[in-house]
Amino acid sequence: MESTFPEQIRKLALALACMLATREVWADYKLNLTEGVTSISREAYRLHMLALWICVVIAIVVFGAMAWSIYHHRKSRGAVAASFHDNTKVEIAWTIVPFLILVVLAIPATNALIAMNDTSNADLTIKITGLQWRWRYDYLKEDISFVSNLDDKSAAAAKQGSGIDPRTVEHYLLNVDNPVVVPVGKKVRFLLNASDVIHSWWVPDLGFKKDAIPGFVNEIWARVDTPGTYRGQCTELCGVGHGFMPIVLIAMNEPEYLVWLAQQHAASAKARAGGDRTWTREELLAKGDEVYAKNCAACHQPNGEGIPGAFKALKGSPVVKGPLAEHIDRVMNGKPGTAMPPFAAQLSDAEIAAVITHERNAWGNNTGDLVQPAQIKAARK
Repeated sequence: MESTFPEQIRKLALALACMLATREVWADYKLNLTEGVTSISREAYRLHMLALWICVVIAIVVFGAMAWSIYHHRKSRGAVAASFHDNTKVEIAWTIVPFLILVVLAIPATNALIAMNDTSNADLTIKITGLQWRWRYDYLKEDISFVSNLDDKSAAAAKQGSGIDPRTVEHYLLNVDNPVVVPVGKKVRFLLNASDVIHSWWVPDLGFKKDAIPGFVNEIWARVDTPGTYRGQCTELCGVGHGFMPIVLIAMNEPEYLVWLAQQHAASAKARAGGDRTWTREELLAKGDEVYAKNCAACHQPNGEGIPGAFKALKGSPVVKGPLAEHIDRVMNGKPGTAMPPFAAQLSDAEIAAVITHERNAWGNNTGDLVQPAQIKAARK
């Protein structure tokens, strides 16, 4: 027998009470903005709260007056509507009061905007380049650069038919292989641009979102006060891989940051050395398989057969099996008007040489071609 309507309401109320009483629910239930970990984010939060409480006061006054008037001047009490056309004092008041409120809000907001865009006297400058679909970070004056990709576990779980439950992957689609690292308490200037389409770099805890636009440089700054790991993502619809373009920023105390910096210098020196020597076939194929899995397999598939109607197959491809120079040009410079991005700025000479070698010798292509880093270096000129 179906329950009555009052009984259904009672059960619903009981279910809601049980849910709201659960500590885990309240732990994830947040109504407000995050305060963040930078002076920019805290100032934005303070202005938000100021505006919010002003709106609360206005709402109480306006809706309180409406409720009082509706109750005390209702028809059942015999109220008779007054007959008048205007009230000069009231009209002056409701013009001046909103103006004063706007002034109260405008002064601190203007100061905050000026401070947000003051990138002078930075301790560190990082150039951020948006790529389809990853981020490149260049530490200016430090001779350090690297590309940040979606981490392998998230990439594996995101593949169609992988059989991996994304809920079992920690920080699914919000983790990367190479996070950007900054020192705590230092003013960091970020320069943002893009090599292909418009992207947008956003880490909520930093308190800003900035577009990365091809042919244009945006700039912003942040001073992170609390060590930790802060996550964000691209917030511009930049193509089919938009949802696989996360950002991870790690703020370290200065001694730890200097250790990380030394490690990056060593890695850069090793990469440069790798580009100056001749690689064996085994080395090229092993490295090429690794680079392909991280940068190409999402579109062209691990088996090289692509996705019909979306991404062309590399297995038996006339580009892959054709003249070597055309294949190198396609990988380095991409193909305008398609989803094929240029990899010249994303991969090193050794990585490009390896992945081309892999593609020309995998899936039955068997061209026998080996590409050395020196050939890629020559093609860049």
